[in-house]
Amino acid sequence: MKNIIAEKKLILLAGGFHKVKSLALSLIRKGYRVIVINKNYADCHSLAQIQALEVIYGDASKPFVLEEAGADRVDIAIALTQNDEDNLVICELCKKKFLVEKTVALVSDPKKTEFFYKMGIDSVVCAINVVAGIIEQQAFMDEMATRIPLGSGKVGITEVYISQAAPAAKKKIWELDLPRDTIIGCILRGEESMIPRGDSRIFPGDTLVMISLTDQEKEAIHRLTGK
Repeated sequence: MKNIIAEKKLILLAGGFHKVKSLALSLIRKGYRVIVINKNYADCHSLAQIQALEVIYGDASKPFVLEEAGADRVDIAIALTQNDEDNLVICELCKKKFLVEKTVALVSDPKKTEFFYKMGIDSVVCAINVVAGIIEQQAFMDEMATRIPLGSGKVGITEVYISQAAPAAKKKIWELDLPRDTIIGCILRGEESMIPRGDSRIFPGDTLVMISLTDQEKEAIHRLTGK
């Protein structure tokens, strides 16, 4: 596997604000270069306060905006707008016009997931499926990791219990050594559920809700639990 952090891969985040802000901070801390495109001027102004973050004001679904942002030098493009169609267009443009190697789209309608894959999007994450999966699995948590497939099965959500001896215990999210297409989407602690930030610390007894490509799942679980 290539050392993508050493190569300082360039990641484009399109649309969104709170999700983008949190993700950008996490990626920058891990050594990635990050560009954000946002069509809300106030959001751009706020995001520009983040050191080392390049912010472009504009609509990422427009080819000339992507060109201005230098999409042809991007390694990964992630579309996070509230509009599924915009996310599809952004990823399609990045993939076909600017030859971006990896595209990721957020969708709100789970029925569109398969269509997005058929259109060539590399990874599709459906927030509704993720939340539903977490709820459905609450009663079945134990020391074994349980997995829920999303969409066509290329992306999955996994609950991973962190024991006292687990490598991830007492570490912060940004300190985790996870495969490139794996993120921690939620920490379940007792009766509480929390969306982690880069500086959120993991404690023994926590259950991590992990989102990953299915072919990276076993390796990610091993790095978190040591099993």
